[in-house]
Amino acid sequence: MKVRLRRCKDGDQEYDLAWFMCPGCNEHHAPKVHSPHGWGYNDNPEKPTFTPSILVRGTKRITDDEAEMIMRGDHIEPVPFICHSFVTDGKIQFLNDCTHSLAGQTVELPEIAD
Repeated sequence: MKVRLRRCKDGDQEYDLAWFMCPGCNEHHAPKVHSPHGWGYNDNPEKPTFTPSILVRGTKRITDDEAEMIMRGDHIEPVPFICHSFVTDGKIQFLNDCTHSLAGQTVELPEIAD
């Protein structure tokens, strides 16, 4: 299985988060689906398709060494990252604006471990 759904509720609105492992970020992404304000999803956990593209922006996690530096009072500059992709029929197409090593490539989504 490449996608796992998690049911969520926000006030009166219920929706699912569709968790999948991103091999570019080596982290999970979880677009909101089954909601008027979420992504389209084909409900196929083996060959998922989401529409439109998925754009994740943030900063890279700090390392243990960087955490120690912060604890000593040193300044660490956050490193921004972008992961921008289309997920179609179980494949993830990374767009060229990604800041990780899979930018511009298309690969199979990995299975999610139990």
